[in-house]
Amino acid sequence: MQKYICTVCGYIYDPQAGDEDGGIAPGTDFGSIPDDWVCPTCGAQKSDFELYEE
Repeated sequence: MQKYICTVCGYIYDPQAGDEDGGIAPGTDFGSIPDDWVCPTCGAQKSDFELYEE
């Protein structure tokens, strides 16, 4: 599973951690997250994320 980064604030979505406060269970792939999910740090749209290359 790949990580994705918010292009607005730099928050990195890690599928292994999920976003429990946002209702996303650990182990959830980014593509499986609902389209109305927002960045837990800045509130940016899911469409504002791009693939994170380490």
